Amino acid sequence: MNFTDVLKKPLITEKATLLKESANAVTFAVDPRANKKQIQEAVEKLFKVKVVEVKTMNVSGKTKTRGRVIGRRPSWKKALVVLKPGDKIEFFEGV
Repeated sequence: MNFTDVLKKPLITEKATLLKESANAVTFAVDPRANKKQIQEAVEKLFKVKVVEVKTMNVSGKTKTRGRVIGRRPSWKKALVVLKPGDKIEFFEGV
């Protein structure tokens, strides 16, 4: 699996922003087949930072109802990457 295939997109939410400021951690939506080692290598190669810890979680897709039709959103995988003190990844700083 290629490094660019492992990381799908950064998750920029209120909770992720608080984690970035307090624990120097960044969250990503990742490929469901990726393991912690692949995620760590991809972040280190693409952003040129040192990763201390990677935590992953599988997020279940929500059931949605539209009238009488019941559908389901897709399940996905989230990774919380803790960076070495002093390193940081900037997405939208100063906007």
